[in-house]
Amino acid sequence: MSPEFLWYIPNTVEPGHRGDDTTEGWGSVEYSTDLARTAERHGWGGALLGTGWGRPDTFTVATALAARTTTFKPLIAVRPGYWQPAQFAAAAATLDQLSRGRVLVNIVSGLDNLAAYGDTSGDPAQRYARTQEFIRLVRRLWTEEDVTFAGEHFRVSGSTVAPRPWTTVGRAHPTLYFGGASEAAERVSAAEADVQLFWGEPLAGLAERIDRLRALSEQVGRRHRPLEFGLRITTVVRDTTEEAWRTAEERVTRMAAGPGDELTWTGNRKTAVGQQRLYDLAARGEVLDTCLYTTPGKVGGGGAATTWLVGSAADVATALDNYRKLGITHFVLSDTPYKQEIIRVGDQLLPRLR
Repeated sequence: MSPEFLWYIPNTVEPGHRGDDTTEGWGSVEYSTDLARTAERHGWGGALLGTGWGRPDTFTVATALAARTTTFKPLIAVRPGYWQPAQFAAAAATLDQLSRGRVLVNIVSGLDNLAAYGDTSGDPAQRYARTQEFIRLVRRLWTEEDVTFAGEHFRVSGSTVAPRPWTTVGRAHPTLYFGGASEAAERVSAAEADVQLFWGEPLAGLAERIDRLRALSEQVGRRHRPLEFGLRITTVVRDTTEEAWRTAEERVTRMAAGPGDELTWTGNRKTAVGQQRLYDLAARGEVLDTCLYTTPGKVGGGGAATTWLVGSAADVATALDNYRKLGITHFVLSDTPYKQEIIRVGDQLLPRLR
């Protein structure tokens, strides 16, 4: 299986996201299009688009970028509750047809400002149960006709989506990515997702999770092709190992000294199982495996910016190849300034991985 290499587009109107010093254009179609086209030119398959209330609507941005690019695949982050499954299935299938099969979907169950858009499902067990129904129903709507479904959270009767998603050999619909480290989240992935996304943990920890997810897939009676695995992480790549570590340490010093504007991350830091797993890594050392830097999480880093892979292109390529040996085939990388690093990481790192 050929690996998938994606970048990240922040999709926010506020400048300064994760320390990016670009001051103009944030939230404009020109800014995001420039990032997407730059990604195309420098070897990236596409990019994850950030989501959350108070940002531009992710699906609308993805549609604009698909129309302004030729190979770029938007990984569209969507939330059950913000979307109903039938409306989302129809919208995504339409965009997939118009873009000739370039849609990727990232289902997000983490907390958001739910009340702002009329959602009330805040309990984790309820959120994950609803997410599992959402994914199951969306998949059925993409592949079946006259769908009737009566679940605890969603219902449709005699529903047929038209047009269908763009199909090719081995691809019946857009790939469905999902993340989460709790037991409930892993059961959702094992049963319904196409790709389980991990954040940057040490190799041994992810090997254990992959083994557990494969066993869970059998326990829950998975009906789909085998679950695949992905990694979402920050990569600090420079011409030399020494330069990369100097850059990373200087950035951490700024993060520790200043307000929290170096990183913009609105996830649930206090109770999210996956986030806590990352924070706990710092107690095991500043650098784990070959070049996994844990200190950013101690000074404000969250989500994919909690741990960083730091080094020369050769160093980081070796680290990512070690993840690939575990069975990870989808990589969502990023660093800031976004455009500059799309070029640097695309030109220096991706050829080593291919």
